[in-house]
Amino acid sequence: MPDELEDIRRRRLQELMQNQMQQQNQQQMQRAVQEEQVASQIKIILNQILEPSARDRLSNIRIASPEFARQIEILLIQLYQGGQLPQKLSDENFKKILEKIRSKKKDTKITIESK
Repeated sequence: MPDELEDIRRRRLQELMQNQMQQQNQQQMQRAVQEEQVASQIKIILNQILEPSARDRLSNIRIASPEFARQIEILLIQLYQGGQLPQKLSDENFKKILEKIRSKKKDTKITIESK
């Protein structure tokens, strides 16, 4: 009798663990689908915002620095949604935006004063 009870407990525990793993897998799949949808929406918007040469430049930046490229994409989408980009960005205009972003980064200075 105790062995049967132990077997039942063990089977129930295995069932619970399998259910939990299935739920985790489903959640991971849902996250992956959501991330894919967001990426495709970003790509669609960027195709509306950037001329091909500017898209190439952004692709090069993405290869060198994916985090920086993501920040640029977010900034461009915000500008577009805010109506601040009336036309597609040419490579020259995109360079100007990048220069402004880089100049803001370079302004940070830390000075240490010794006594």
